[in-house]
Amino acid sequence: MNKSYPRSRRVGDQIQRSLSELLRREVRDPRLGSITLTDVRVSQDLSHAKVFYSVLGGAKDPTLTQEILDNAAVMLRGRLGRALSLRHAPELHFESDTLIEEGVRMSTLIRDAVTRDEARHVNDSTDSED
Repeated sequence: MNKSYPRSRRVGDQIQRSLSELLRREVRDPRLGSITLTDVRVSQDLSHAKVFYSVLGGAKDPTLTQEILDNAAVMLRGRLGRALSLRHAPELHFESDTLIEEGVRMSTLIRDAVTRDEARHVNDSTDSED
């Protein structure tokens, strides 16, 4: 097997696909809203899986979303193990993925800085023409 794509990563990819489907079908809490699993990182011994998620449209209550996912983790672990035919399914740890929000925030900061810089240069060029 190719060492550049270790088993933990392959299992993580399978977990992400299966868990997305399980969340959609099995977790029937209307407060949850639409979430997207952005990444799954599995420990080398496959005993723990860190599941990164993002809430579509922004979280109404991020702590409530985290609580719902944490409470569903045990049930999802069992169903995930059966779906993937794993002898020992990894323990699921959900974490909010802030990468998208951080990217938007950084883009806004850069755009604002460029706008201010352009405005300053326009003012400098009109002052020198007088």
